[in-house]
This record gives sequence, structure tokens and C-alpha cells, in this order.
Amino acid sequence: MLTDMQVFNTQLKTAIVEKLTQRSDVFNAASGGAILLANASNMGDYKEESFWNNAASALRDIDAYAAQGAAGTTALSQDLLRTVKAMKGFGPLVWEPSQLTWIQSNPGEALSVISTSLSEAMLQAQCNRAIGVAVAGLANVANLTNDISATDPVTQAALNNTHALFGDKSPMLVSQVMTGATYHKLIGDALANSAQLFSSETVTVVDILGKRTVVTDSPALIAGGKNRVLCLTPGAVSIEPNNDFISNIETSNQQTRIETTYQSEWTENVGLKGFAWDEANGGASPVTAELETGTNWDQVYDDKNCAGTILIAQ
Repeated sequence: MLTDMQVFNTQLKTAIVEKLTQRSDVFNAASGGAILLANASNMGDYKEESFWNNAASALRDIDAYAAQGAAGTTALSQDLLRTVKAMKGFGPLVWEPSQLTWIQSNPGEALSVISTSLSEAMLQAQCNRAIGVAVAGLANVANLTNDISATDPVTQAALNNTHALFGDKSPMLVSQVMTGATYHKLIGDALANSAQLFSSETVTVVDILGKRTVVTDSPALIAGGKNRVLCLTPGAVSIEPNNDFISNIETSNQQTRIETTYQSEWTENVGLKGFAWDEANGGASPVTAELETGTNWDQVYDDKNCAGTILIAQ
């Protein structure tokens, strides 16, 4: 019955949102808040936040015995942080109602399979999106990039040199993001006693030498045959689902057997700490390739207040 399908869809949506929220909360805490997966309700194509630029350059010496003269002025100015809204979809999934009735199976089993699969897929996609954006933005800033890919692999020394790009603010780098191969190489190089903080099918968070380390084989970390390690500050990158999750289930004829399909879509605002999405270059409603283009992210904070640093190695 139609009402049964509506009830099923409502239950499914609730289950997906609950599972994703639970997993996201655990992941946020485990990653030290460097990658934030948080619900929001952003309107429009972009979310903008203004801030005052640092006016420290107005500080100057004064010679008390020098002749009077005009003092150079420093203008107070503002800049903008800008996140961008991107869209995702899932499905359509298709199954035949008779598949369930034939084996006298409970529809709740389908609900569990779909909600678990989608919530896990959404978490993985959000994590990959965050990593891809961070790689693109940071690798586009020379002062935040330690590129040794022409000669050297990832080592503890190289990782330490990457932290050093933040100078006296290196303690602000609370989390590292690397592939499983890089993680195991560092373990093999005598890093021991790593404590597991979070585990999903495709993402693990461990503690290495006092820094939380997200271990996942995200495509952006291994693109072009190079190994990348992100060293991130709190709130470095954010993915904000906008509470606009829409789903639909419908049953249709015109096939040999009756078919049921499920489809859903939603939007997420993507933000990178210290950077503003470039409207002119990147445009509205970007897809993954555009989000992972470094020139689409404009640096608006000074280096040591940005999202972090990146190591690029063999």
C-alpha cells in the first residue's frame, strides 16, 4: 500500500540520519576536531563570514628627537571566509517487492541494509571530500607545503619538518591524515604503541606520538602516484550537511515484475579554514573535481592561522 511505502520511507530517513549523526559525532571527537562533520542549515550557494584583517603592521618606532613628520597610515580592512554548497545523491536502488514476500522476509531487513549502507557511504564520502579539499588548498600554498616527492619517501623526519612549517605554532597541528601504507611504514620505522580511537570500514583513527592520526586510503592522498600526509589544526576543514535530506520510494509497473526504487539527495557546505571559495573561478554547486582544484580556494588568513600543512613524498 502507498501508506506503507510512506511509513517505510520515513523510518528509513530517520534511521539514516540517526546513524550518520552518531558516527559523525564519534569521528569528530576521535579526529581531535580537525575534520568537522556537522549538521547546519545554510541557505543559498555560499555561506560568508566577514572578519577584520590583522592591523599589527601599524606598530612603528618613534624617534623622540626627530623632526615632526607625517606618520604612515594603516587602513582597517575586512575580508571574507566563504564556504560553498555542493550536492550529493544516492541511488536509485532497485528491488522487487516479491523478493521479500517470496522468502517471507521482514521489510525491516531492507530498511537496515539501506540505512547502514547509505550512512556508511555518506561518512566515507564526507571524509574523502574533506581530505580532497584540504589537499588542494594547502598544496597550493608554497609556505604550507613540504614537497620531497622528487627524492624522498615519507619518514618521521620528513613529517617533523612538515610540522616545522608552522614554526612556534606547530603544537596547533593536532591531527595527521595519511594512507594505510604510510601509516604502516611509520609503524615499521619504530613508531609503537599506537592506540585506536575510532574505526569504520574505511577510516581508522589512531594516536601516534601524541598526535591523532586519521588512517584512510582517500584518493586525494595517493593521486598521481605520490604520498600525501595532512597535518591539520582544529576546525581545519568542515563538511556541513544542510538538513535538506530528501528521499523517495516508489513502486512501478511496466516491467515483467513489479519494481521498487529508492533514491535520495542532499547538500553539504564545504569550508577550509583560512580560505575562501573563489566564486569567479569555482562557481556555484561545484562537483568533486572543482572542489579539489587548489586555485578555487583563496587564502585569506596568514599561513600559521590556516588549516595546516601538507607533506608530499614518494
